[in-house]
Amino acid sequence: MSLVSDQDFTEAMNAAGDGWLKAMSVRWVRVTLDEVVAEWDVEEKHTQAYGIVHGGVHCGVIESVASVGAAINAMSRGQSVVGLENQTSFIRAVRGGRLRATGKPVTRGRTTQVWEVSITDEQARVVAKGSVRLLCLDAGAPLAGGAATPRSGG
Repeated sequence: MSLVSDQDFTEAMNAAGDGWLKAMSVRWVRVTLDEVVAEWDVEEKHTQAYGIVHGGVHCGVIESVASVGAAINAMSRGQSVVGLENQTSFIRAVRGGRLRATGKPVTRGRTTQVWEVSITDEQARVVAKGSVRLLCLDAGAPLAGGAATPRSGG
């Protein structure tokens, strides 16, 4: 499969409806080989006991954005990807508003990829930043007692 850098997968990703992202009301804004953008409006389900966005939400969105970017890059080689490491820093506490996560590749190797993701608020202030390292798996590679085959529909 040959992919071009400006090919946009946004519509297909929104239609797929990944379970966790759907539950978190995260929507895809831009999904290309070189940039992945997602956003969500902060709701009570995103917050922890102090009323600020839970760090796990930031980590989950960062990993999802990086994983989607890495996956569409690996598709042309017939590969899928899984996360190996997620390092997320929480920069600014957030109680509400719309948040936007933007991911870009650092490296897109045949065996591993690294993506960096920044989450910003409506004033374009960074609220969280992360780096995700992903393993590229050949089709049918063993993974958690099964094969590395993506499920359809997310």
